[in-house]
Amino acid sequence: MTETTVELMARLAEGSMTIGDAEVTLSQEQIRDHIVESLATLDFDGKSVALVVPDATRSVPMGKLLPSVHEALTGRAREVKVLIALGTHQAMSEQAIGKFLGFEPGNIEGTYPGWTVHNHEWWEDGTFADLGTMPAEQVSEYSGGRLQDVPMRVLINKMVVEADVSLVVGPVLPHEVVGMSGGNKYFFPGLSGHDVIDLSHWVGALISSFEMIGTRGITPVRALVNAATERIPGEKYCVAVVTEAGTNELHSVSVGTTVQAWAAASDIAAASHITYLDRPYKKVVSLIPEMYEDVWTVAKGFYKLEPVVEDGGELILYAPHITTISEMHPGLAKIGYHNRDYFVKQWDKFKDHPWGELAHSTHLRGLRTFDPETGEEKNRVTVTLASQVPQDVVESYNLKYMDPADVDVDELAKDPDVLIVPNAGEVLHRLKGQ
Repeated sequence: MTETTVELMARLAEGSMTIGDAEVTLSQEQIRDHIVESLATLDFDGKSVALVVPDATRSVPMGKLLPSVHEALTGRAREVKVLIALGTHQAMSEQAIGKFLGFEPGNIEGTYPGWTVHNHEWWEDGTFADLGTMPAEQVSEYSGGRLQDVPMRVLINKMVVEADVSLVVGPVLPHEVVGMSGGNKYFFPGLSGHDVIDLSHWVGALISSFEMIGTRGITPVRALVNAATERIPGEKYCVAVVTEAGTNELHSVSVGTTVQAWAAASDIAAASHITYLDRPYKKVVSLIPEMYEDVWTVAKGFYKLEPVVEDGGELILYAPHITTISEMHPGLAKIGYHNRDYFVKQWDKFKDHPWGELAHSTHLRGLRTFDPETGEEKNRVTVTLASQVPQDVVESYNLKYMDPADVDVDELAKDPDVLIVPNAGEVLHRLKGQ
């Protein structure tokens, strides 16, 4: 008998220690007690720990979590290095790190004695340890045959390899590339080299964000991520949390291995962070929070809402604080934003461009077709950017420009064919039955 997704996730979550669910929020005392008591059952004594955390593009009250983790590890762990899993995002400043992690900037010792904190310097070759190459046959198997004759070099931040234990602390959310974020995804792509990032993201793009986002279970990309993670020496534990959307409250805390805790939290996140609507909308306005600092991350406001825009409709990314597309990914200027078929049907032209950028491009452009004979690209929805990025730049990326001063949210909200979504980027919206 074929195992259902529900049965699979229940099996993977076995052994996890979880408090809370999608219907409750936890008190600080509940959070503290659960973390301290759960981590007490895991072996940190005399060991060095790589404490892996997200960057500030993830909404999570780290100041409610890390003091309890510090309490649980004090007197047990020999060394703790906090490592920020940037993926390929911009490095966080000392000021931003302190604000996000809950300590006075520049003085982590005052709040978390004995800890040090480090950005994942993905732009520096010396950052990485080489865990070998995954054979092309294995990549093909995990990708469901979508990639052929493509081996994958597995590089990971060397602080993880040098540590006896890795402890991930972070949220689980619907995700456009892997289905549900969190768990081993903090290693790959959070702390990985470009090969894993490019291959995994391109597999996700071939499937499409529309189909992948919010999918529970072991998706092809999750299978690649898990296989790469198996190469990391040492124990791998996780404190996986589900936040209450738009607040600093927590629905749940799950502790276990990176697979156990992720699986337990995924079920809760699917209940709390996926909103099902009765009908699609002609126009959707995505109000982007300031934690997203460039269009690379602003795009999450598209991923989470694309499924509820009707065919031929428009999605407006309202981000008046944004001034740049992506300083860390200048290659985007060469390709712009296009649908999947635009690249797939001109593969010889684009195959040598970083696949992670190709994937991001397709994720923000959505579904539809490209005719290589005529050069005509047809997109399901119009993507409009209302920001400080100049009109000529926006249009050079194949997006529609709108002056943010012309966006009257209150007036738009009066139209029954318009959906306004505040604090966009984390809660997935889908149609009932999708």
